[in-house]
Formats: sequence, structure tokens, C-alpha cells
Amino acid sequence: MFKSVGNKLALHLVILLGCLVSLVGLPNHQPQSQSQSTAIDVDRSSIMIHVSKSGVFSFAGDNHEIRASIASGSVNETAKTVELKVDASKVTVLDPGLSQDKRAQVQKEMLSADVLDSTRYPEIVFHSTQVEQVKPGEWNVHGDLTLHGQTHPVTLHVTGGSGHYHGTAAFKQTDFGITPVTVAGGTIKVKDELKFDFDIILRQQ
Repeated sequence: MFKSVGNKLALHLVILLGCLVSLVGLPNHQPQSQSQSTAIDVDRSSIMIHVSKSGVFSFAGDNHEIRASIASGSVNETAKTVELKVDASKVTVLDPGLSQDKRAQVQKEMLSADVLDSTRYPEIVFHSTQVEQVKPGEWNVHGDLTLHGQTHPVTLHVTGGSGHYHGTAAFKQTDFGITPVTVAGGTIKVKDELKFDFDIILRQQ
């Protein structure tokens, strides 16, 4: 009789312990695909920034092209979250339409305290807050962009899937407290709006 009572008491204790564990959420039984993000392959991924010219020489050559190397980032395809980090000091002017000297001037001005201020604000960060599916393989990714010490919402238009994504977006520099680059007495300068596109490839598991 005492043995039977003891067994019942032990069973109740096990059930109670199981309920407590369930309530505090330990252990986490979510599938691995839901709880883990996949790192971005920074060597195979890229961000290109396209800047329209203005000023006296706005008619000459193509728009400025600027490359922003991705320092780190991750994508959770199940939870639909995205995070990107860019090293501001490695943002590079590629514009082949400028002479080497003029391109160096634009590069120096872009990294200076008047524009990116890369010494004071070394990181550019995007963190998604909501993903809205437009149709299969196409999304609007809403999120917060931190640039030049300020954070504002931006929206990326993204297509792709299975670990490979393309996207585009646009925003104004002045929204982030940045004065557009102007050099050579105003003969070379850029418009306020920046347009960029990116090609993101995830690391293979």
C-alpha cells in the first residue's frame, strides 16, 4: 500500500516538474531552422551604391559607383529576418568616369567628418523589423538603417530564394544628417538621393 502511494506521488512530481519546465520554456524544442540564422558569405556578396552627379560636369560620364563591403550579416529564412553590417571606412569610390586625382578627392571627402565621418561612426547597420511578401520569391523588407550615428526606417525590395537574394533601395543622405559630397569648387558633386542594390549569398550549411 505504501509502495503504491509512493509510486503515485513520484508520478505526480514528474508531471509537475514537466509542467514547470514547459512554462519556463526549457529546453527549447523549436526546430533548428527556426532558431538559427545563416551567416552571409561576405566574400561572395556585395553592395553597390549608385549616385547621380550634379553640377557643371553632371553631363559627363556615368553616375558615381561606390562599393560597400559587407563586414558581417545573417539571414533567417524561416523567421524572415535580416541583419547587415558594413565597415564605413571601407566604402570605396569606383567611378571610372573620374580621373584618379578627382576620384581620390571624392573618396577622401566621402570618408571625412563632413560626410560619413567613418572614424566616429565606423559601422553602417541594417536590421529588419518586418517582411512583407509581395508574391512568391519577392518581398518588401522593412527595417532600421543606422548611418552616420542616426537610425531611420528604410524599405528594401528583395527577390530570390534558396540562399541567394537580390535587392534594391533608396534614401536621402540629408535624412541621416549627411551633406552630399562636393569637391573641386562645386564642379563635382552628387545628388542627395542614393540608390543601392545588393547581391546576398548565404554560406552553405
